[in-house]
Amino acid sequence: MERRHLLRGGTALALAGIAGAARAQDAWPVRQARIVIPFAAGGPQDIPARIIADRLSQRLGAAFVVENRPGAGGGLGAQHVAKSEPDGATLLFISASVTILPVLRPSLGFDPTRDLEPLTTVVDLPAGLMVRMDSPYRTLDDLLAFAKANPEKLNYGSGGVGSANHLTTELFATMAGIKLTHVPYRGISQAVNAIYAGEIDLIFGSSIEVLQHVRQGRARLLGVTTAERVAVVPDVPAIGEKVPGYEAPNFFSMYTPKGFPPALRDRLVAELARLREDEQLKARMAEAAGVLRLDGPAPLAARLPVEMEKWRALVAQLGIRPE
Repeated sequence: MERRHLLRGGTALALAGIAGAARAQDAWPVRQARIVIPFAAGGPQDIPARIIADRLSQRLGAAFVVENRPGAGGGLGAQHVAKSEPDGATLLFISASVTILPVLRPSLGFDPTRDLEPLTTVVDLPAGLMVRMDSPYRTLDDLLAFAKANPEKLNYGSGGVGSANHLTTELFATMAGIKLTHVPYRGISQAVNAIYAGEIDLIFGSSIEVLQHVRQGRARLLGVTTAERVAVVPDVPAIGEKVPGYEAPNFFSMYTPKGFPPALRDRLVAELARLREDEQLKARMAEAAGVLRLDGPAPLAARLPVEMEKWRALVAQLGIRPE
């Protein structure tokens, strides 16, 4: 009898030890991890980043929190992540600005292909050219006609020099043969406020940001930056219909510091891939005309140098310099 109890007790202890080891192996190496967004709070990246942070907190045994670190067109936050320890405590969530920073701000000494390890593209998004509802420009043709007749009379806002919406607008102006006046802000949400205050005439903003204003009847979209029209606003033309060859979709992506342990990276990639079926994330991105990717490091690694070269050519052509 005693021997049976001992055997049972030993088996229970062994099973508890195995379970404890499994839990220890599954535990994330830090108790709190930060997902750094290198732009001011309230921007379009906050929505998917916070959903992702919540899901990772549920599944990886650590508290994932979103931290906004604005400055230098996204450069300060990106550089902070690049210099962080690759211990699981710091991740980067950034827009297409990640491909602009090394071109426009070489003094940062930052290159995403060298200093970061790609995790995944989160979502591809159109940007939209937005004006106030009471704007005299009811169509893209109206705006182009005025801009061509009145160089530099139209002001546009952006989330800062070197931000994705800054260069997206400059690419539009260059290809359309017009000249616009740039008014940079600390974040795209401030630029949206400036539209309504009458400080600026237009912005190019992520669909996450601009569509809500259109649906509220406060603003009008004159065009989208994708090669084709998007289903949620089928009456809005692709800008390429009026400016042949123009295409500048935004994308949000995630990165780790260099030297991130492969086992941790693989776990993150797997958990992020599962979010393709997350109903809340799917609904929010579909509402914003976004296409969820979450397809791992390889497609993102291939995309980075192509995008960087596109912006390098534009920056060189226009002589754009950070302030």
